Amino acid sequence: MHISDEAILDLNTLAGWLALYDLGTHENLNPDLLILAGHAIMPNIIGALDFAAQTGVPVLLSGGIGHSTTLLQQAVKQDPLTAAIETEGQGEADILAEIAHQVFAIPWEKIEIENHSTNCGQNADFSRDRLLAQSSFPSTILLVQDPLMQRRTFESFQHSWRQKNITGRFINWPVFVPHVVKVGSSLVITGGQRAGIWALERYIAMILFEVKRLRDDATGYGPAGAGFIGHVDIPDAVENAWRRLIENEGVQVNVR
Repeated sequence: MHISDEAILDLNTLAGWLALYDLGTHENLNPDLLILAGHAIMPNIIGALDFAAQTGVPVLLSGGIGHSTTLLQQAVKQDPLTAAIETEGQGEADILAEIAHQVFAIPWEKIEIENHSTNCGQNADFSRDRLLAQSSFPSTILLVQDPLMQRRTFESFQHSWRQKNITGRFINWPVFVPHVVKVGSSLVITGGQRAGIWALERYIAMILFEVKRLRDDATGYGPAGAGFIGHVDIPDAVENAWRRLIENEGVQVNVR
């Protein structure tokens, strides 16, 4: 795939905005819970579960069988750290729970499993309802998702919490922010240097789709469209980069 230098800069602009990262702005972290939504980016999953193991923060793992399940099953088998985990027939949260317990020795009493959701909005709603059924509700949540889906996940959780008039604080942590660099004639996605990361065409498609979904227009997920999330202000630099990419003949991806 040929991508111009300008397109690489635009991809990095969009990825940096999508991978909403505010962990570094909180020097004194005291989260009540870490929510890890199911996906297939192994460096992110390993980083989040390692953090939970080191700190003792309880985890809620959210995800049933959805678009990323097969990719997660493949990624788990390709990573030496997790290759022994049984994945066949398992949903995302159940796979993540086995990694949490078997690889990182997180005790089962620190693991909550929500294994029915099949999309981002359900991740939020089903996690919320599971937490509401408990005796206490977390006030500060460390929220982790595929870096390219972090911003939409945050917007989905905020929207879900508002539907029930729940107040709380989300700290967004995509674990790493991906960046495309050209090395000779090759393009490399940096930031998560281990097995289980995006193929380049999927990476570009996800970036374009995610910005489209966050737009508050008839085709987006905001109030003017599907109503899955609240209004999101898209910076001019992001909007312009997105438009250049979808009009760039060198980026052969159909935006749906």
